[in-house]
Amino acid sequence: MLPLVSAIVADIVELSRDVISRRERLVDLERRANYDSAPRVYAEELRLVKDELQNDSQRLQNYVEELRELGVEPKSGPEGLVDFPAIINGKTVYLCWKLGEPVVTHWHEMDAGFAGRQPITSDTIFQN
Repeated sequence: MLPLVSAIVADIVELSRDVISRRERLVDLERRANYDSAPRVYAEELRLVKDELQNDSQRLQNYVEELRELGVEPKSGPEGLVDFPAIINGKTVYLCWKLGEPVVTHWHEMDAGFAGRQPITSDTIFQN
């Protein structure tokens, strides 16, 4: 499943960066429109950027839903972090994976997050 998750997360990361860039552009355009003596000059571009943001936000939501349908919990857009629920040593935890890692090699407690990552070792006992 990791190749599919990797492809979806790569799309999320790329689209998240585009959305951040568009939001910055929107703020800049709105500022110019408010201070310019002819704000109508920016009206069409503002409309286009807002439409693109709305469309991209919906695409991001679709990607997130696709991951959740696979049982994966996305943690952030630009960083490409996801968690997979698992049971290790009788305890419910998250397997933790970051875009670019070839395999899942870490886990963390449910409330620990990325900072609490621990390596999966030969002593780690997975349960169904």
